[in-house]
Amino acid sequence: MTLANVIYKRVTLANGETIAYQEREGGQKKVLLIHGNMISSKHWDLVLESMDPTYKIYAIDMRGFGESSYHNPIESIKDFSDDIKHFVDAVGLRDFSIIGWSTGGAVGMQFVADNPGYCSKLVLLASASTRGYPFYGANENGQTDTPVRLSTYEQVKNDTTKTIPTQNAYDTKDHEFLKAVWNAVIYTKKQPNEDKYKEYIHDMLTQRNLAEVYQALNIFNISELHNGLVAGNGLANRIQLPVLVLRGDRDYVISEVMVEEILEDLGSNARFVELKDCGHSPLVDDLEQLLQVITEFLEE
Repeated sequence: MTLANVIYKRVTLANGETIAYQEREGGQKKVLLIHGNMISSKHWDLVLESMDPTYKIYAIDMRGFGESSYHNPIESIKDFSDDIKHFVDAVGLRDFSIIGWSTGGAVGMQFVADNPGYCSKLVLLASASTRGYPFYGANENGQTDTPVRLSTYEQVKNDTTKTIPTQNAYDTKDHEFLKAVWNAVIYTKKQPNEDKYKEYIHDMLTQRNLAEVYQALNIFNISELHNGLVAGNGLANRIQLPVLVLRGDRDYVISEVMVEEILEDLGSNARFVELKDCGHSPLVDDLEQLLQVITEFLEE
């Protein structure tokens, strides 16, 4: 399987946004890939190349990422999820599985909770928690201060530890800064080959909603509990399909506590598999292991 089997397409949604996506030829088993923050469908290329050819795969660029439009700023994870609903309706996609990576996991959970009957199985790959992903401020030394959680979009937008440096790297096309961040947090052991890494970094520069995504994750909470910032809305109880929760044992982005929160909030519908010797990007760390675990789950 090569990317020659993948077609880049665009579709205009009912809300006026245009979504770019990749569609891979395959069989009748349909899978929708939802990417995370700082990336687009480009970062799914290894899965598009290597997943069993019996799967027909759709990989979208969410609003404000990649080649998709960003006419209206997002304010919540639900905005992304509503785009997914418009997308699957526009392309006639039904009875499919979702694989949501990181932020994409939160989007996938919101979609499944809001739209029962569309999706058959859900894979949460290094996913944000059902209780969101907290955004912490800085202490007097300019270092992240975990007890101090920011609450407003303006606070997040003006954060000097993460938002402003990353946004500045986007604005100035500072590839070396972005690569250094990813080497420290994502590709902590194994890195993509040089050409692919350059493509990934270039793709990061397409994001137009960095602070908005940070805040959307900060206020996301579909549990029944208060997450320290907002009360939960209990929508996790609506997720009644089989869910596979995956986390690498070296993931520096998603903590063990976040996995525990997901499992507690989704109950018996979810089960956890730890990916051995993997960080936040099992696609690069051990693609074979990742695809084996996912395929076994989808084939059950």
